[in-house]
Amino acid sequence: MTRIYQAPTDVRFVEANGLRFAIRERGEGPVVLLLHGFPDTPATFEHVMSPLAAQGYRAVAPFMRGYPPTDIPARDTDMVTLGRDALALIRALGETSAVVVGHDWGAVAAYAAASLEPVRVSKLVAIGIPHPGAMRPTLAALWGARHLLYLRSPGAPRRYAAGDFAHVQTLYRRWSPTWEVDEEVFEAVRNTFSAPGAFHAALGYYRQLPLLFPPKVFRVVLSMPTLLVAGAQDPALTLADYELARGRRFSGPFRVVGLAGGHFVHRESPEAFVDVLLDFLGPPA
Repeated sequence: MTRIYQAPTDVRFVEANGLRFAIRERGEGPVVLLLHGFPDTPATFEHVMSPLAAQGYRAVAPFMRGYPPTDIPARDTDMVTLGRDALALIRALGETSAVVVGHDWGAVAAYAAASLEPVRVSKLVAIGIPHPGAMRPTLAALWGARHLLYLRSPGAPRRYAAGDFAHVQTLYRRWSPTWEVDEEVFEAVRNTFSAPGAFHAALGYYRQLPLLFPPKVFRVVLSMPTLLVAGAQDPALTLADYELARGRRFSGPFRVVGLAGGHFVHRESPEAFVDVLLDFLGPPA
């Protein structure tokens, strides 16, 4: 039976960088922009939003470009466009700057936004992805990143949509092998990808990914306070991979924290992640 997309009702829309973005938000105060990755949705930050609101922040979690009910773009999405999306969302929310938190592709967007307009990113938090301009091609990292090739192949949308997006579960098990994932996590992802054109758009991020060298924008040295959160059981990356950016890409306060879990460490160790995040942010200025 063909799955029918069910649009969420707990969102509002803002115009940013030429698209209409659906956002979930909670609280009042300085904005903390929460950017999800693949294959995921803003639900990945659901456990973070209320604590941020209680701390005096305005937590905003958009559906990323191409993830309905956000618009599906006319062309594949590149890394710099993701950064411009984050910057445009900050402006659309009526702010001149914000804390930007990103996981996976959301982390890429956060790095890109901070590199494009550093003054707009007051603090930077990246989860599960080291800085693109400071990564090294270890054997473990290359093997762990093999999905970068097959997700960009011509037949990928058809193959990975088979069996009601069954391969999403395969990726979660591979990237976070110690996590027993609740079915509701997969259900949210399947629903989003069932919207016409959504899965093809999500894989467009991979089709535009340069395989050898990241865009020049990632050569910028950043000075804002930065927190990188890694999964201690991530099969592809170690804390040392995150530490490589210290001094090379960051000149300001810089912290790397390892928590129990794999690629989805913020969901695997939710309480510990919230504690680390709130400690890093402190009370709103």
